[in-house]
Amino acid sequence: MKIISADYTASAVKQEQFPKIELPEFAFVGRSNVGKSTLLNSLLNRKKLAHTSSTPGKTRTINFFLINNSFYFVDLPGYGYARVSMEMKKSWGIFAESYLRERETLKLIIMLVDIRHPPTDQDRDMYEWLIHFDLPTVIVATKTDKISRSKRQLHVDQIRKGLGLGPQGPVILYSAETGEGKEEVWRRIVQYL
Repeated sequence: MKIISADYTASAVKQEQFPKIELPEFAFVGRSNVGKSTLLNSLLNRKKLAHTSSTPGKTRTINFFLINNSFYFVDLPGYGYARVSMEMKKSWGIFAESYLRERETLKLIIMLVDIRHPPTDQDRDMYEWLIHFDLPTVIVATKTDKISRSKRQLHVDQIRKGLGLGPQGPVILYSAETGEGKEEVWRRIVQYL
């Protein structure tokens, strides 16, 4: 896909702050520090549109990016080991859950997992929750450049098993460093446009 424009448009902590223009939306979910912002920037050929941080859990709002004036990328807060109170984590979870369940313009959820690590209990819970509510989801394994080619299949099998995808469950390997997987992610997005 040719990116003509990509603009940050809103950060929301409540539904009233969501964009009013009804365009297709593609949500990115994953654990803190999985590389959501890096992947977003890579897909859009930008360096700093989505803010990256070495501190896990930096994204605390639902952030909307308008792409080509025709659809949105939506960056949800990471789940996992952010250093915030349990109360704050719970409120993020409820807010993100209501977005995912109730947003009528949401077309596809892109769930990121780090290829270097087996899926966590939170990854499994997220994937099962998405499937339970019949939400279209694609799994993207980030940071593939950190694993040698000879060991990738072992790690992909670990992801499939950990999430209960079975041997044929699709997992897109992605590297923001090399661009591997970029075309495949765009193909999936275009299918839902």
